[in-house]
Amino acid sequence: MSPNPQHRSTFHLSVCASRPRLLPCLISLLLAPSAWAGGEQSVERVVVTASTADAQGVSDAASVGTVTRQQIEARAVYRPGELLESTPGLIVSQHSGEGKANQFYLRGFNLDHGTDLRTTVDGMLVNQRTHSHGQGWTDLNFIIPELAAGLEYRKGPYFAAEGDFSSAGSVHLKYVDKLPRGIAELAAGQNGYRRGLLADSTSFRGGNLLYAMESMHNDGPFTRPDDYRKLNAVLRYSRGDEANGFRLSAMAYRARWDSTDQIPRRALEQGLLGSRFDTIDTTDGGEAHRYSLSGAWQSSSDRRSTRVDGWIAGTRLDLFSNFTYFLTDPVNGDQFGQPDKRTTAGLNVRHTRLLGPTLPATELSVGVQLQNDNIFNALTATRARETLATVRRDHVLQTSVGTHLEASTRWNEHLRTVAGFRGDFYRSQVQSDLAANSGRANDHIINPKLSVIAGPWRGAEFYLNFGGGFHSNDARGTTINIDPATGEPAAPVSPLVRSRGGEIGVRTSLIPGLQTSLVAYRLDFDSELVFVGDAGTTEASRPSRRTGIELANYYRLGKWLTLDADIAFSRARFRDDDPAGRRIPGAVEGVASTALSIDHPGGWSGALQWRYFGPRPLIEDNSVRSSSTAQFNGRIGYRVNRDLKLELEGFNLGNRKASSIDYFYQSRLRGEQAEGHPDVHFHPLESRSFRFSVGFAFR
Repeated sequence: MSPNPQHRSTFHLSVCASRPRLLPCLISLLLAPSAWAGGEQSVERVVVTASTADAQGVSDAASVGTVTRQQIEARAVYRPGELLESTPGLIVSQHSGEGKANQFYLRGFNLDHGTDLRTTVDGMLVNQRTHSHGQGWTDLNFIIPELAAGLEYRKGPYFAAEGDFSSAGSVHLKYVDKLPRGIAELAAGQNGYRRGLLADSTSFRGGNLLYAMESMHNDGPFTRPDDYRKLNAVLRYSRGDEANGFRLSAMAYRARWDSTDQIPRRALEQGLLGSRFDTIDTTDGGEAHRYSLSGAWQSSSDRRSTRVDGWIAGTRLDLFSNFTYFLTDPVNGDQFGQPDKRTTAGLNVRHTRLLGPTLPATELSVGVQLQNDNIFNALTATRARETLATVRRDHVLQTSVGTHLEASTRWNEHLRTVAGFRGDFYRSQVQSDLAANSGRANDHIINPKLSVIAGPWRGAEFYLNFGGGFHSNDARGTTINIDPATGEPAAPVSPLVRSRGGEIGVRTSLIPGLQTSLVAYRLDFDSELVFVGDAGTTEASRPSRRTGIELANYYRLGKWLTLDADIAFSRARFRDDDPAGRRIPGAVEGVASTALSIDHPGGWSGALQWRYFGPRPLIEDNSVRSSSTAQFNGRIGYRVNRDLKLELEGFNLGNRKASSIDYFYQSRLRGEQAEGHPDVHFHPLESRSFRFSVGFAFR
């Protein structure tokens, strides 16, 4: 989905006391509060409500945008994580049961369960580092779509406020503080789908009290039903608004499910499975919970603003998977358990001031981000979810401090720059059940950022962006000396891995109602994270480079009709020479989407979405590739009256027999040779299904 025409932003203009050099001026002003007192020149505060393409200085890159609540409501989403697909070029998939974190693809990356895609909900970081199943684990199943106020997306490592996991991009989802009317909704559909939702807000002691409760069940089309059971709740108290106010939120989520993980193609071709919705190990599955308390406070004036976000979250996951079947243990099978229990606390503080009185118009921001994780996780050999042996068990304390400084300067009416840097320090302490793998690891990294924005000229703005970023590696890998599974020596990895990126872009609105952005980018990593099928996790690999082009369009055809059309191409390669090849397994090469949405004043609303997920190399020499996947989803709704709305959603309307995801690795079925068989393993796209809902608005 392209940048939204109803985006609201602010741009503050001011000037700074004359100094011979800019950097000393900025530092002295930051450290001396009296220097912020202002000068004789007045400050102009512009609130932009027009198109982001028309708004001068609103966006720092052509690949930045917002999605409104109305646009989110128009989408048909099979699972909550698919809300993120409103970001142009982003694909959200699944290779297991519904309760597991989604799989993400963006800018030529198979991002696994969230590595290099930083995701926050109401300021809380969702990505989990040093996770038992995958670095950057991002479980979005706790989201209640009806509470989404909108989301903001940024791509590339060019933004000083974005830290770990943000090299490919970042997505920030916000919840509403209040609802215009209460919501009571009942939904039912094929494959055992049932859902109930109750949400409302009311005035309370000078503020707003919001609550929401959700219950859901889904089996999916699988031979062994997912039996996914979810309970969700939100309670929030807020006062004021986004500029001046605060909010306190409590969230709770619990779920249990059975899994149909990816299956080998040969099992289907040889008739060993009855259908593509069958499974090898019928005991895979898991359960999870997430409880959080969070708060945000913001104070603003025409010259300054301060925002503080803090949260504490307790999460637990018990996950059981079997990807290789009988390759390692021909008697009990290869199922493994990955329990993960943690408490995460975070605090983000950002302060922005306008400089004055004689420098070019400059806005200076400084921020600090703190996070601490107290983690207990393990890897166990299991059979039917019963532990047979413990491969490793660890207690990890991981603390990080991130600081950032950024100056946005308007030099004249056609030129603006955003310059800054970010510094991050990580400290990890690992206590392993194998003493040789215990230890401490510290690391730090500093990354500069620079954006140049020129225009507008005749409805066009041009962007040039450069920056460095990073992702953290699993802390257990930074202190490892012995592979706990084999007993062989193992080499530790670097705690922090640097990325470097740049892009050039343009955003235009030459045709009335049409917004278009075009971007060309390059992104390098010192070490790639790749999926390892027989371990069910990611591990550090070779240095990589990605180049690509993205085109995004948003066209308002009329008061009640809009069209989104996005397409992205990428080229991903390892940068070193290796006989295995230079292709990056799972790196997506092309994605596209189109959505036509209507919201007719006569009561009818709806949308038709087409989504294309292009082919990927599955092995380094490109000798094995995945097929592409294309599907149509849609929804149609009718508001009977002010209080009653009926809606029908349809998924995979063409009933395409395609894959949601593909991998290539070694596995062994019963009766096969001991060394197993290399094969494509896939998770099927869900068959055509429909969901019908009845929604009541009250108060």
